[in-house]
Amino acid sequence: MFKRSVFVAAYLALSAGAAHAEFSGGVIKIGVLTDLSGTYSDISGQGSVIATQMAVEDFGAAKKGMKVEIISADHQNKGDVASSIARQWYDRDGVDAIVDLVTSSTALAVNQVAKEKNKVALVSGAASSDLTGKDCTPNTIHWAYDTWMLANGTGSAIVKTGGKTWYFITADYAFGHALERDTTAAVEKAGGKVLGSVRHPFPSSDFSSFLLQAQASKAQIIGLANAGADTTNAIKQGAEFGITRGGQNFAGLLVFITDVHALGLNTAQGLIVTTSFYWDLNDQTRAWSKRFFEKHKRMPTMVQAGVYSSVLHYLKAVEKLKADQDGAKVIAQMKAMPTDDPLFGKGRVRQDGRKIHPAYLVEVKKPAESKAPWDYYKIRTTIPADQAFRPEKEGGCPLVK
Repeated sequence: MFKRSVFVAAYLALSAGAAHAEFSGGVIKIGVLTDLSGTYSDISGQGSVIATQMAVEDFGAAKKGMKVEIISADHQNKGDVASSIARQWYDRDGVDAIVDLVTSSTALAVNQVAKEKNKVALVSGAASSDLTGKDCTPNTIHWAYDTWMLANGTGSAIVKTGGKTWYFITADYAFGHALERDTTAAVEKAGGKVLGSVRHPFPSSDFSSFLLQAQASKAQIIGLANAGADTTNAIKQGAEFGITRGGQNFAGLLVFITDVHALGLNTAQGLIVTTSFYWDLNDQTRAWSKRFFEKHKRMPTMVQAGVYSSVLHYLKAVEKLKADQDGAKVIAQMKAMPTDDPLFGKGRVRQDGRKIHPAYLVEVKKPAESKAPWDYYKIRTTIPADQAFRPEKEGGCPLVK
C-alpha cells in the first residue's frame, strides 16, 4: 500500500485552560504527507517531519497543556495514493491537519479531500498556483512559494538581463504545466519570446533527447520547469552535452539549496534562482537552521521552512479557537491572525489562501566566493511581499470578494 512511519510528540494536559478546549479525540493530530523516498525526498521528506516536530516544540504545547501527535506517510508523489491516505487519516485516524504535500498532483488531490471532510490542508511542498486560483477552497492554505512567484522572480529577471528567447523542458504533470504556463506569461510580459517546449516523464533519469531538442532550438535560455532530482539530472547531463559552452544557459525555475549542494558550486555557479527562504538571511534564520542541521545534517529548504511556519501558525489558531474539529473555522482563524515566526518574519494569509511574505532573487556563488559549507547564495534583490505573489483579484479564486 504505502510506506508509513510514525512520530509522536504527546503532551499531557497540564493547565486548567486546556481543560476547556474541545480538541477532537482530546488530541491535535497532524499528518505529514510527503515524499520520504523519491525524487523530492531531499527537499521535503524526513526534513519536513523534523520541521513539524520543531514547530510543536517551539509552540510550547506541553506548557500550554495541549496534546499534539504527529504521524507521517509517503505519498510516493501520486495523487491517488495521497488522496487514499488523506481519507484514511481524516476518517479513521483522527488527523486534523495534513501538511507539506510536496508534488502538485498530491496537493490538488488532498485539497479536495480536505474540503469534502472539512479538515485542514497546509501546502508547503507543492507549487501550482491553481491552489490559490481556480482550485482554492476554504480548507487549504498555500504557504512557502508557488509557480507565479517563481516565474515572475526568475523569468522576469532573466529576460531583463538579456535572456530573450526561451525553450522549456517541462515535467509532464500539474506542477510542470503550471510552471511553464506562468513563466511563459512572465517572459512574454517582459518582452521575451518562447520558441517551444518538450515534456518529460516524471520522474526521469535520461534527459538526452529533451536536451538535444532544446539545444537545436537555439534559444538563449533553457527553462527547466521541473524540480528535485529531475532538475539536477538535466543540468548535469546538459554539462556533458556542452550546452553552456555552446552559449545557451539553463534557468532552474525551481531550485532548492539541496539541489545546489548535490550539483556542487562548480556546476551550479551562476544559476539565478527565486526562493522565499534562505538559512543565512539573518540571525533568526541562522539560529533556527543550526538547530535543524543538528537534527537533519543538512540545511533546510524553503519547503521545510514552510512546514515549520505553517504548523506554528496552525497551532496558534487552534489555541485561539480552543477547538480543531471544524477545518474551515481553523483556516478562517489563521487568515484573521497576522503571521509571525523566525523564518519568514511578519506576514499574513489572504482570503484566497495565499501566505504572503517576501521572496528573494539569488545567484549561486562561485566556489571562490563561498566561505563555508552551505554558503551558496548571494542575494541580488528582495521582492517585497506585496509584489512576490500574484495579485489576489487575478487568480480566479471564488473566495475572493
